Amino acid sequence: MRASIAVLPGDGIGPEVTSEAVHILHVVAERWGHTFDTQEGLIGGCAIDFTREPLPAETTRLALRADAVLLGAVGGPRWSDPNAAVRPEEGLLGLRKALGTYANLRPISVHPALAAASPLKPDRLAGVDVLFVRELTGGIYFGEKTRQSIDGGERATDLCVYTTEEIERVVRVAARLARERQRRLTSVDKANVLETSRLWRRVTERVMHDEFPDVTLDHMLVDACAMKLVQSFFAFDAAATENLFGDILTDEASMLTGSIGMLPSASLGEASWWSEDAPGPTTRPGLYEPVHGSAPDIAGRGVANPIGAILSVAMLLRHSLGLHEEARAVEQAVNAVVADGWGTPDIASAEGLRCTTRELGERIADRLVGQREDDGTHALSHEATQVT
Repeated sequence: MRASIAVLPGDGIGPEVTSEAVHILHVVAERWGHTFDTQEGLIGGCAIDFTREPLPAETTRLALRADAVLLGAVGGPRWSDPNAAVRPEEGLLGLRKALGTYANLRPISVHPALAAASPLKPDRLAGVDVLFVRELTGGIYFGEKTRQSIDGGERATDLCVYTTEEIERVVRVAARLARERQRRLTSVDKANVLETSRLWRRVTERVMHDEFPDVTLDHMLVDACAMKLVQSFFAFDAAATENLFGDILTDEASMLTGSIGMLPSASLGEASWWSEDAPGPTTRPGLYEPVHGSAPDIAGRGVANPIGAILSVAMLLRHSLGLHEEARAVEQAVNAVVADGWGTPDIASAEGLRCTTRELGERIADRLVGQREDDGTHALSHEATQVT
């Protein structure tokens, strides 16, 4: 296979972790005989610094030409002035809109070696394997916003809007993925209060009844879901919810795993991913990124965990390129290195097993190559895997 990957390192620790993810991409390419053409673009704060725009037109063109997009992170305190004309996060929202990526996939699992690092007791983490599907381009984040002066103060509004079509398409994605898992889908809403949630529930019930009768559906209010994640995390299989609720719940769930640096994500739209139901070539790029954000407090210190970015590459291989064997191999390499106790300071099992960002990426790359015995291949050097 030959594929084009747009690489957007972004801000903070984004360039550090993205470098390791790109390294893994090229190791996969060498081992399986693929060619991955990678090209960098600007987004977020660094794009504002260079172009005064958080999403330059050239970056949008680069992303739309690619088969998939790998993103590092955006934002940081140097661009956080609330009165600023533009903000880094506008670049990410604009990119999602340009790509039409309306479904955000966040798999949440706990590696046994990291169970002790979680704020939850280990017995509450046994068997945790949850897939959240968050609607990504609708709801209150994208609704009309107003601010006006009244009686010496101010009044602000954010309009939450959902349409039948927006709900249908994300529920279908969640149901297809649930069908490949344990065939259980939890739909999260606030239907006891919000009209948008009542529509969400009605549409979800119809889609599931008509199109996915083999998948068990249950409903849960968002506040109850937040409590349930702490009480019995393992009770969930796949969950679907709207934009704001999904943002909050997935951040909560990620912190319960021991390190937010471990978790990947994929943002997908129409014809931007492969499905076991209907495998075939994709026609629009998916967007892949770790969930940890830019973490400016540790940027440049060589201690950022690259595993979330590397596992995002595994999701890219699986969902945008249909390379399931290669995706599993990357995940197995990560699991093996973590099981041996190696890690950046957030996950290392002992002082003597601490790695820098670069060293942990190299260990995963070496393990990935070592999965094929006596094939004469070796992990590529970083010098050989720089983006072109």
